[in-house]
Amino acid sequence: MKKFLAMLLAVVMCVACMTACGGNEAASSDNVLVVGTNAEFPPFEYIGDDGNPDGFDIALIKEIGKKLGMEVKVENMEFGSLVAAIGSKIDASIAGMTITEERLESVDFSDPYYDAYQYVIVSIDSNIATFEDLKYQNIGCQLGTTGFYIADEDIEGAKAIGYNKGVDAVNDLINGRVDLVIIDKNPAMVFGEKFSDKVKVLDGAQFGFEMEQYAIALPKGSELVGKVNNALKELKADGTFDALVKKYIEGNE
Repeated sequence: MKKFLAMLLAVVMCVACMTACGGNEAASSDNVLVVGTNAEFPPFEYIGDDGNPDGFDIALIKEIGKKLGMEVKVENMEFGSLVAAIGSKIDASIAGMTITEERLESVDFSDPYYDAYQYVIVSIDSNIATFEDLKYQNIGCQLGTTGFYIADEDIEGAKAIGYNKGVDAVNDLINGRVDLVIIDKNPAMVFGEKFSDKVKVLDGAQFGFEMEQYAIALPKGSELVGKVNNALKELKADGTFDALVKKYIEGNE
């Protein structure tokens, strides 16, 4: 009986150990790639008519999945939680994410796939026009984005006010709760068109904002980095990438 109980205890401990270890692994199998995104960043990611994430990034990662022979499962998450989830809850993230030194401490990135710029959205009657004008302003930004870091760290006296959704920041601008919004160019243009009677969009170059690059975030040391890079090259070579740009970003089928 003692031997039986000892064996039973060993089995239970082994199962418990396997369960605990498995908790730190990504939620994928060999044939499924679990990808995190934040569907609040049109035209790169947004909720489509069917209620699921859609947009350029979503279409791109699905095409990459085809090249890898993997099914892509997209998880919609808060942007600020994506990096921390890579390698545990998700296998990768594509979310209009800029390569930064801070993020490189936690994840690896694919080759860049899109050049990006920060733009400024202001009220239609605003006189804001230079970097000096941004000082001591209340600035709406999406949490975890480059725009938030610029407002929080680079602009003297500014108060960065974070939002989970870019559109919420724009709505607060319209309602006078913030003085301006800093957000990436493409969603800025979408919001500018949607609220054209209330806001205007200013080119980030006039404020001295530098070019950034979007890339796919992957676990440190993952063999997926090379595979994803090869898939990106193939998609650019066979015309698929350009077709997605025309459809989702330029608005031409």
